[in-house]
Amino acid sequence: MTDAPLSLPRIRQSLAAHRPIMLPADRPHAAVALLLAEAPAGPEVLFIQRATHAGDAWSGDIGFPGGRVADGETDPRQTAERETREELDLDLAGYEYLGRLDDLYGVSLPIHVSCLVYAAPQRPALAPNFEVAKVFWFPLQELLDPNRQRLESFPYRGRPTTQPVADLLGPGEPRLWGITYRLLHNFFGLLEIPFGLTTTEPSCPPPDPR
Repeated sequence: MTDAPLSLPRIRQSLAAHRPIMLPADRPHAAVALLLAEAPAGPEVLFIQRATHAGDAWSGDIGFPGGRVADGETDPRQTAERETREELDLDLAGYEYLGRLDDLYGVSLPIHVSCLVYAAPQRPALAPNFEVAKVFWFPLQELLDPNRQRLESFPYRGRPTTQPVADLLGPGEPRLWGITYRLLHNFFGLLEIPFGLTTTEPSCPPPDPR
């Protein structure tokens, strides 16, 4: 471990050595982009808050840019880059690709998510489309503040649930939780840094093939 575990060189080294777990494509597949930018106080990570849409399982949630793998896309990196262009008018092909996190299955929804990690020398210009209500950068170091972490109970898809969440934006604002929270848990795990709380709830099973 280096003296600066949250530096981009350390992150780059850890991802270069990582061999990601790639899960079987037995359910709908999505891909997201975790974009880091250099800043004076250390790397920052880009989050979006999705716009509110009826019928969208992630309506209003905080997450990373991304979406479903489209027909003809053979690599989730293609999906993450296409979705980021569409949602933020940002071409990730012009930035450094650092690697891929372990794939995850959804807990409440039968979905398979891949996360691709990129780095920028500074915050790039962004132009969010109608799918994005808000974009913001957040310091990686502050994500580790235990005062931002808690278990919270709330209704989800018609039933109560209790989940680990992170408070990034303050009172009355959406919490970071779910798949994005779990992806960050995996990301910090590569750096051997504990992040947040864990849940023992099992992954959602694949759809019934019948």
